[in-house]
Amino acid sequence: MTPAELPSSDAPRPQPLPPSAVNEEIPADSAFAIRLRPLGFGDPVRWLAAGWADFRRAPLIGLFFGACFMLMGWCLLGVYEHAPIYTLALSAGFLLMGPFLCLGLYQVSRRLQQGYQPRLLDCLSAWRKRMSQIAIFGTVLLILEMIWGRAALVVFAVSFDGMPDLSGSLVKLLNPENLGFIVAYLGVGAFFAGLIYAVSVISIPMLLDRPTDAVTAGLTSLRLVLTQTGVMLFWGALITVLVVLALLPGFAGLLVVGPVLGHASWHAYRAAVED
Repeated sequence: MTPAELPSSDAPRPQPLPPSAVNEEIPADSAFAIRLRPLGFGDPVRWLAAGWADFRRAPLIGLFFGACFMLMGWCLLGVYEHAPIYTLALSAGFLLMGPFLCLGLYQVSRRLQQGYQPRLLDCLSAWRKRMSQIAIFGTVLLILEMIWGRAALVVFAVSFDGMPDLSGSLVKLLNPENLGFIVAYLGVGAFFAGLIYAVSVISIPMLLDRPTDAVTAGLTSLRLVLTQTGVMLFWGALITVLVVLALLPGFAGLLVVGPVLGHASWHAYRAAVED
């Protein structure tokens, strides 16, 4: 090898990648690498207080989303009066729409936390920033909803001989003769509702707030429920009780309870997941 062919000490050497480029090669958060904070039974009450504070700081936006929740309840009641068998299946679908409708409320709390004044248009379009991952997660929930709806129809079919006349009155449905049907339907509903709650209780605000994927968000939510079951069951019970109470006066309570719970769910995510 001639001297001209020898590598020169003055030749440029390969430079290490800058930290930003290295980070681009590393996948986003792993579901088992994300750290969860320990929670106490007093935390859900603090989340509700923070949700109420956010509602008071942006009441018009909150009332808009609350009106959407109330309208969903009216639609469900209208369907029951004409086709009760479909109402049992659609109720699962409406329940699944809650976390996605709350996306706008999460954005309100996020903006307030950042020191900005939230705007309705920004809240309505919050899903566009993470559209692909939110769509993937929504597809998973839709599949669960379809299974839940099919299971509800099966329970309905095996509980009655023919098509009962339940239209127009909830009293007919709650007749003691239908006790077996009520127990079976509530059991199936509790199973699917618990599963959906476990994978979505913090996943939607997490997808909005962090550059993570749908699977990671769902697994992180499931980890939180499995590792801090008592607190999360208490939080789920609070949500259930408040929603049931809000339904009693013609769904009017959802005008306030709906947005407050949406804001509180954002604070639950922020309290449970480390930055």
